[in-house]
Amino acid sequence: MRIRTVIIDDSNLVRERLVKMLDAVPGIEIAGEAANSQDALKVIQDKKPHIVIIDIKIPGENGIEVLKKIKKVNKAVIAIIITNYPFTQYRANCFENGADYFFDKSNEYGNVVETIEGLVNSGSVEHVVNQW
Repeated sequence: MRIRTVIIDDSNLVRERLVKMLDAVPGIEIAGEAANSQDALKVIQDKKPHIVIIDIKIPGENGIEVLKKIKKVNKAVIAIIITNYPFTQYRANCFENGADYFFDKSNEYGNVVETIEGLVNSGSVEHVVNQW
């Protein structure tokens, strides 16, 4: 089984880097990418991902608003927040709205891939697969 992953970030460079890093993880499929909230919601509706990586600062609605909408549709989706704004209030707001993980882009970038590898290897994504 392939774990569908969607990357939402307005930086082409960030998306490309994550795609390259995640392509090396067995079982992961990059199902889609988006640079803004409107495209993000469309790709999530179309691709029904198991894991979503979301930047907080994106054009349109911010990543926290996108997170809320994702969790309203499917609470089981694993949401990983990545941001250059790792402030306490953002972290708390993300977790209150259903984020499963929260990483600072500047020094925790590698943790995103390690976390996803751990989820895949442990079978922790299986419950999401059954929710779509």
